[in-house]
Amino acid sequence: MLTPEEKEKIIGKFKSHDSDTGSTEIQVALLTEEIKRILLHLKKNPKDIFSKRGLLKMVTQRRRLLKYLKNQSTRSYNSLIKKLGIKK
Repeated sequence: MLTPEEKEKIIGKFKSHDSDTGSTEIQVALLTEEIKRILLHLKKNPKDIFSKRGLLKMVTQRRRLLKYLKNQSTRSYNSLIKKLGIKK
C-alpha cells in the first residue's frame, strides 16, 4: 500500500493543473505503482492467492482506464504509456 507521501509525489508528477487529484492519468499512475509493489510481494510469496486476485483486479481496472484514456485523448495516452513504461 502506498503511503500518503508517495501518493502526493505521484500526483505531483502527473497532475495537469493545481487542483487535479483524480484524473485518469493519476489513477493509472497510482495503480501502476501499486501493481509493481504487489508483483514484488508475489515473487517472494507465490502462494498468496488473495494478493494474486487483488493484482488481477488492479490490472483489469488499469486496462479499463487506459482504454478510456485512449478513446478520449490519444496524445495523453501515448505520453502516459511512455512515462510509465507500460506495454501497449
